[in-house]
Amino acid sequence: MDPIQRVASREVYRNNWMTVREDEIRRPDGSAGIYGVIDKPAYALVIAQDGDRFRLVEQFRYPIGERRWEFPQGTAPDLAEVPPGELAARELREETGLRAGSMVTLGQLDVAPGMSSQRGWVFLATELTEGEPERELEEQDMRSAWFSRDEIEKLILTGGITDAQSIAAWAQLMLAERLRP
Repeated sequence: MDPIQRVASREVYRNNWMTVREDEIRRPDGSAGIYGVIDKPAYALVIAQDGDRFRLVEQFRYPIGERRWEFPQGTAPDLAEVPPGELAARELREETGLRAGSMVTLGQLDVAPGMSSQRGWVFLATELTEGEPERELEEQDMRSAWFSRDEIEKLILTGGITDAQSIAAWAQLMLAERLRP
């Protein structure tokens, strides 16, 4: 039995990337409450590695009003659920133009489990070939560049990378490398 039970649910907002719902809930002690939930499809985040350099993208993030560097990532349009590996290859190609000969799953991340149902998959892409990006309309201001390990870590420490998913994905990569047989 779940600690919190959903009694009723209603959608309060929808667009091509997310829905917001308000659930009436019952807590374990029997008391009633409400819970607001942002539903988004699964996303894929890709760490593209070529030797000791890694590809980041930078774009303006409207909700925070600033440009930020991060690893290529995204969801399928129109709230579609796409297999994670397929989504990862598509996001990498769209945002950077890169195609990967090898795509290895590093792990899974929950974006903000206190308010969102969205979950993501982290991939390491290697054996890369360059191509032209195929960016979506919302990504027209995006740029992409290669960074060394030291540069990425400095960006994380100095606030140039503040995207929580990118930082968590970097930690997954560092652990995978350290624990690799």
